[in-house]
Amino acid sequence: MLLCVQGMDSSTASPAQQAADLPRVLRTSHATAIVVGTIIGSGIFLVPQEMMRAVGSSGMVYTVWIVGGLLSLFGAMTYAELGAMRPYAGGEYVYLRDAYGDMPAFLYMWTWFSLAKPASIASVTAGLARVLGTFSAFHFLDAAAIRAPFPILWSQLFAILMTWLITGLNYLGIKKAGDFQLVFTWLKGLLILVIAGFCFFGAGSHGNFHNFASGFTGAQGGVTGFMVALIAALWAYDGWNDLTMVAGEVRNPQRSLPIALIAGVGIVGVLYMATNAAIQYVMPASVIAISPRPAADAMRIVTGHWGEVLVSIGMAVSIVVTLNGTTMSGARIPFAAARDGLFFKSMAHIHQRFQSPSTSLVVQGVLSSFLLLVVGRFQSLFELAIFAEWLFYTLTASTVFVFRIREPQANRPYRVWGYPVLPALFILAASVLLCYSYVSNLKNSIIGTALILLGVPLYYWIKQKYPSERSNAAIR
Repeated sequence: MLLCVQGMDSSTASPAQQAADLPRVLRTSHATAIVVGTIIGSGIFLVPQEMMRAVGSSGMVYTVWIVGGLLSLFGAMTYAELGAMRPYAGGEYVYLRDAYGDMPAFLYMWTWFSLAKPASIASVTAGLARVLGTFSAFHFLDAAAIRAPFPILWSQLFAILMTWLITGLNYLGIKKAGDFQLVFTWLKGLLILVIAGFCFFGAGSHGNFHNFASGFTGAQGGVTGFMVALIAALWAYDGWNDLTMVAGEVRNPQRSLPIALIAGVGIVGVLYMATNAAIQYVMPASVIAISPRPAADAMRIVTGHWGEVLVSIGMAVSIVVTLNGTTMSGARIPFAAARDGLFFKSMAHIHQRFQSPSTSLVVQGVLSSFLLLVVGRFQSLFELAIFAEWLFYTLTASTVFVFRIREPQANRPYRVWGYPVLPALFILAASVLLCYSYVSNLKNSIIGTALILLGVPLYYWIKQKYPSERSNAAIR
């Protein structure tokens, strides 16, 4: 089945892209839910503490939230132009391939396939187990399920179960996964607004606007503190790029992708600012800085124990929606590379009945389950890929300049506003954060670099194994 893409001459699309017959069934509402639902995980409930400890004042915390939101918006606007031009499965992989060639695109795919996405899924499911462990009914999750030959906790088994439940949902087709994302993203947003509303309107004598002028004297402060807080904010905003990976299944992508990316980041920014304001209305800066769960503590002050439970429920729902978006997007990257002859052909298999990249989904689930079994500290594993994420953000955003110069007459259904300034600002910020995160986490960054470079010999082996497939999929 050939993909008929509005505003794009089929003669300019590659044979691989013309043959990419994942069905376009996601509406603009689904696409927006993927952006919002994937971004909002547990971060907004937790990072206010880290940000306050870094910068030390409510005013600076809001400055960081605004800067982080604007940088994310600039990135989303840049990706909106790229996605509208090339609305195919794989997203960033496609842009890197067309701008810089096969090798950078393959290394991006290899990094996401072998480490970043499986580690992200493992971290998210492990986080869900930890959140549920706060309920008395789930205290058993901290106990050992198997003691020999090596110990396995019930929390690990639960995380693996959740990995396969969400993988199974996506296996049944992206329409079902998209509907799930849409419904539960609405629920997630409603819970966040309810929590913020209780803090503002139910606080009574506990709330005080003077808290917004309070400070924390033990903060890091300075440029270092600002960077620490900004990294935390950008981590909370992270995930908006996942939509581009499923662009091949979005209806009318030239219109839907820009709307979903820009509106999605804007919605998240409003929800984040409202939640942060609600927390600060209830607690002064000095209390937020020592609170491991600021949102839960604020709700407990206002409503008692049941408010803390509501926050935990909100976190659990939020994490499940993030898991669905991460699982959905991650499977499309190796699928796209395999369709181009740059990865194992089996990864390009599409299930005849469900029209999903079934093999790619299953392999991703296996890798995530393996990490859940053998790795103890998931955050340590995920840190291996943090710098790689910013590396590829920087490289991908730079492709907008390549395409503007190389293809000045190409059809651009959406043009990033403020070009070239706003894309350049995003690239500059991503480059600074790349250097900062590499140096501040040098050991894991070096290990992550080594894992990326392991893809180089694999790339040459793949090219030798599938030479005919790659020549058939050649774009130029």
